[in-house]
Amino acid sequence: MKYYPVASTSELDDSGQLHVELNAEDILLCRDGDDYYAISYYCSHETFTLEGGLVKNRCITCPYHGAEFSLETGEVLAPPAWQDIRNYPITIKDNVISIGMSE
Repeated sequence: MKYYPVASTSELDDSGQLHVELNAEDILLCRDGDDYYAISYYCSHETFTLEGGLVKNRCITCPYHGAEFSLETGEVLAPPAWQDIRNYPITIKDNVISIGMSE
C-alpha cells in the first residue's frame, strides 16, 4: 500500500468535503468533527455525486435520493442504494491528508 498526499486538513474546514482525483479515481474526502474519511465520490444507486450530502454520525446521506453510507466502511445503511461504496485508508501527518492505494 502506498499513501499519496492529496490535501491539507484546512481545505475541509468550510464545507467538510473535498473532491480529489487520485490514480484516475474520484474520491470524496469528508470531515465529521475531528475525524476524516475518504470514500467513493459517487453514490452506488444512480452514480450521482455524494458531494454536498449531509455528513453526521460517521454517515453520509446522498443529496439526490437519500441513500446513506458509513464513512468508516462504505457500507450501505439506507436504501435506495443496495451496493456498498469503496472507502480508502487515510493517514494524517502535519495536517496533510494522504490516501492509501494498492500499488
